[in-house]
Amino acid sequence: MKHASLIVAGIALMYTSGAVAVTEQARQKLNESDVAFLWELTGAVVQESRVVPGAKVGKYGPNTTGGILIRPGGRDCYPAFWIRDYTMSLDCGRISVEEQKHALLLTAANQQDTEWRLPSGSVVTPGSIPDHITFGGKPIYYPGTLDDYDGQGGPRWGKLPCLDDHFYFIHMAAKYVETSGDKEILRQIIKGKTLAARLEDAFAMPPSRPDTGLVYADAEARGVTFGFVDAIVHTGDLLFCSLLKMQAADELSWLLESSADPSHARRYHAISDRLRKAIPKTFASKDGLLRASTGASGQPDVWGSAYAVYIGALDRKHESQVCRELAWAYRNGVLAWKGNIRHVLTKDDFSKTTAWENTDVKVNQYQNGAYWGTPTGWVAYAIAKAEPESAVKLMTEYVAELREGDFRKGPDFGSPWECMHPDGAYRQNAVYMTSVTCPAAALNRLNAELSGTKIKRGAGKH
Repeated sequence: MKHASLIVAGIALMYTSGAVAVTEQARQKLNESDVAFLWELTGAVVQESRVVPGAKVGKYGPNTTGGILIRPGGRDCYPAFWIRDYTMSLDCGRISVEEQKHALLLTAANQQDTEWRLPSGSVVTPGSIPDHITFGGKPIYYPGTLDDYDGQGGPRWGKLPCLDDHFYFIHMAAKYVETSGDKEILRQIIKGKTLAARLEDAFAMPPSRPDTGLVYADAEARGVTFGFVDAIVHTGDLLFCSLLKMQAADELSWLLESSADPSHARRYHAISDRLRKAIPKTFASKDGLLRASTGASGQPDVWGSAYAVYIGALDRKHESQVCRELAWAYRNGVLAWKGNIRHVLTKDDFSKTTAWENTDVKVNQYQNGAYWGTPTGWVAYAIAKAEPESAVKLMTEYVAELREGDFRKGPDFGSPWECMHPDGAYRQNAVYMTSVTCPAAALNRLNAELSGTKIKRGAGKH
């Protein structure tokens, strides 16, 4: 990937009569040096996140899984293999084919095949994919614990395992097949089932509406919609998980078509089309952003709205509304701080004491109002369709914070952080991987769209 070709002309996107155009003024606002710095830092963070066989992270380990694992960050950050963070990082292009194959087969081997009722009251249903896997190879299906296999789950985390990992498993497979060309892996038998069958089992696990296909959560039988809001209670139809399902349906359609299973491929294509129609109709709000859910904590969702634009889930009308609202929110200071992004606009906080309606996290910390780097690229991509100069400014501020806090300067520095907030100089988890891998992948997407390069299937749009 040549840095010179990644001058973020991409962030200077604007749409005129349906075609992409770039203003020279906007093109010059994020310089080549900033882009090169971001890609260099991304590579350094991914390297810090690797755990080779036999290695430990602090007291955790050793890694006995037989291959390199990539955890969510460096230093003492999350010492286990998180399916979600790893898969979200694949599109940055810094993870080798060998690493991808090991992660894919390890995840498949830890899929639950029979119902498992836990002492906590939670239930791991057939087809379930872990939230994370320990260095010793034990699957943990719920947030809230690193390695307590028997004590996992409980009311705070939901009765069902996290729902999003099922669709990330499919993205993991699609990315591996696309990168390696190894379509035969879909026929590989893993604990008595082909990988293709395991992908279909995973797709079927999250509870979904029979008419729209939207993923939903009942209060009594809840699953987390998206791990980056796992401390928030969402009920009703779920935006982010439904977006991931739409993307996974496209990917399964492609995977099964390429493995000579056209009837199944057509079925998943139809599911994707149904979701694409249902998502804006179900989640649109009067202000333009999409709501996170139709039940508890159903506020306008910045991350989900931007991601919907990023993966092409919206018609032109709703996409335009989202892009304009995000651009307005950025200009008016209710969206971002130092290039990092809130889950909920400050104007949409549920109350003075909490950003989301239902959570036990303190306001303006972690997922309840802190600012994150992970969605910055998705947000910039969306803003660029309405106000390219604002998108460039957002990305410039984002890179400036990374330069200022670059973890390579020493132990007193930690950027990229998982999240941050100006109140009390709050920071959490230094050297956090998706805070750079996701924005870097978005820059690559923008550059590819501008140059007319075909977008890779694993990168979002299909």
